[in-house]
Amino acid sequence: MRQELDNKFVTIMVVPDRKEKVRKWVVSASHLKVFAVGFGLVTILLAAIVVDYVSLLSQSIENKKLIAENSALRSQFKVLDGKLTSVESALDRIKTFATKLRLITAVNDPDRGLNLAMGPLSRQKDSVDELDLPDTDRAPASTMVDEPVFKPKSLTEITRGELAEESDRDYAKLSVRLDRASRVSQLREQGVLELWEQLQDRSALLSATPSTRPVQGGWFTSRFGYRLSPYTDKPVMHEGLDIAAAPGTPVIATADGTITFAGYDPGYGKLVIIDHGYGVESRYGHNSQITVAYGQKVRHGDVIGAVGNTGRSTGPHCHYEVRVNGQPIDPINYILDE
Repeated sequence: MRQELDNKFVTIMVVPDRKEKVRKWVVSASHLKVFAVGFGLVTILLAAIVVDYVSLLSQSIENKKLIAENSALRSQFKVLDGKLTSVESALDRIKTFATKLRLITAVNDPDRGLNLAMGPLSRQKDSVDELDLPDTDRAPASTMVDEPVFKPKSLTEITRGELAEESDRDYAKLSVRLDRASRVSQLREQGVLELWEQLQDRSALLSATPSTRPVQGGWFTSRFGYRLSPYTDKPVMHEGLDIAAAPGTPVIATADGTITFAGYDPGYGKLVIIDHGYGVESRYGHNSQITVAYGQKVRHGDVIGAVGNTGRSTGPHCHYEVRVNGQPIDPINYILDE
């Protein structure tokens, strides 16, 4: 190709390799410039179209990938939502069970001392169940857990559209529910532990409260209160309950406790004293023999001696006393089958 430079025209010549006719074109310089500019613009446009197409194709592939991931997340959400619903239902059942248990056992009953005539027992202040308070009145979750149980993962790939907004809402709702479940579970655990401690305390109190006769099959010969002394014929205070029975009849502990005296006393004869705790003490006098020793722990129903006629006694019987904070109380109040 041969180009002639001229102010008006440009000659383009094509010379084939073989013996063929030489072709020649004469083009106006202005037309050539217009063609060159047009060709450049078309080239740029085609390049832009190709780039845009490649970008759209890439975004389409990425969107398909994100949609597939979102579908998988939705499936996982459903599974996790079902499990969380089960946990919430279980927590509700635990609360219902604990409430019923409190009512059945009367743990928070003002008569928790079972009217032991020992004065008011110290009991915990009535507490308000935080679970019954509105969410706005409760302590923030940060006081219950150091870090959030579930922190939504940022979906930076999805920057626009309802897909991102809906996923964010799902994450937020799930996070709130998990955070609440965490707080509730900790409160439930604390409440159950407190209930267990209170029940243990009540169980110990009941086990340490005299509730049966010290001698089975005997009969009452003298009750608590003033009576004429068999020795002086004058009114004296009888601080216990006399239960007559055949000599050698077993004498049993009427509640759990610790032996604080097991020996001879001039008035009681062979005497056993049991400290039951909570200010309660029981005494068993006039035994023919003693089968326990000082400091020994006994359980309700354990044999501690045998009916006798030792000390100031007019016949074989068991002199039974119950003392609360050192004061003698009518033992009949502590024999539940009477």
